[in-house]
Amino acid sequence: MSAVSERLPTFPWDKLEPYKKTAAAHPDGIVDLSVGTPVDPVPEPIRKALTAAADSPGYPTVWGTPELRDALTRWVERRLGAREMTHHHVLPVVGSKELVAWLPTQLGLGPGDRVAYPRLAYPTYEVGARLARAEYEAYDDPTKLDPTGLRLLWLNSPSNPTGQVLPKAELTRIVAWARAHGVLVFSDECYLELGWDADPVSVLHPDVNGGSYDGIVAVHSLSKRSNLAGYRAAFLAGDPAVLGPLLQIRKHGGMMTSAPTQAAVVAALGDDEHVRVQRERYTARRTALRMALLGHGFRIEHSEGGLYLWATRDESCWDTVARLAELGILVAPGDFYGPAGERFVRVALTATDERVRAAVERLKA
Repeated sequence: MSAVSERLPTFPWDKLEPYKKTAAAHPDGIVDLSVGTPVDPVPEPIRKALTAAADSPGYPTVWGTPELRDALTRWVERRLGAREMTHHHVLPVVGSKELVAWLPTQLGLGPGDRVAYPRLAYPTYEVGARLARAEYEAYDDPTKLDPTGLRLLWLNSPSNPTGQVLPKAELTRIVAWARAHGVLVFSDECYLELGWDADPVSVLHPDVNGGSYDGIVAVHSLSKRSNLAGYRAAFLAGDPAVLGPLLQIRKHGGMMTSAPTQAAVVAALGDDEHVRVQRERYTARRTALRMALLGHGFRIEHSEGGLYLWATRDESCWDTVARLAELGILVAPGDFYGPAGERFVRVALTATDERVRAAVERLKA
């Protein structure tokens, strides 16, 4: 076990604990804007579907029920513009983080293989490569990478942490380059329904992939759009030649989404109203926090989509974290996401309206 754990970096969130204690000591309590965990209620239709499926004594299947696969293919076509999706083009997974962490291993990657991800990125892309003993590197422009030995290319739009949205033309260029060099593309699109100043586009859109899913897979999650982080509900969509072997591997590993969760996902993907309501909540919180941060001397970059504001005072991120902790506000230091974030902080929109109002008042003081 120690040999496995030694492959991994220090868990970054442990470094935030002293600042969390400082923020918690504020007379009006902490405003935790550090972790992007949903705080709003699970929509009623989804809870009803979960409850109705609670009497599920048998094992669920890894591939999911036919009803779940129908819901996945319908949603991908309706929301992402994908065409001619079949059950072989989709695969449910037990939350997207599990998938990201174990994908290189499940793809059979190892020493000598390379995994690439954005310069500022979700740390689990690197963790996945380390678990597989593969090499890893960060990029600014993936088409400038040496394709030799590059087996897996991660895209992330809207980005965590920066909120940057890749334009359709840029996605098209990257997909064409990857195909020309035989590089498998996995596009993390978990924040796709949360575009603010830009309209995020999926790699599954025919304008991006030319009507072919060869060598591309999109990753989607219901954690953010439907407040289902506690359900561990996510799925893949794309190249059947990639998803078919993954399905077999995951069968052997028993990586099954629970039956009640599968029923809840069917309900969630069939209802757009709760997504609209949740977007309105986040829009109001984003507007309030953005104005307060700008008024407090911050500069905000990117942040066109997603659940975060990527903000800087042109100082060390840890100085900013300490400054805000004194106000009872906890944010994530940018260097958690790579050295390029050392002068930024990530400010999450995932706090209650009351806590957001408290943060705004403190930033005005």
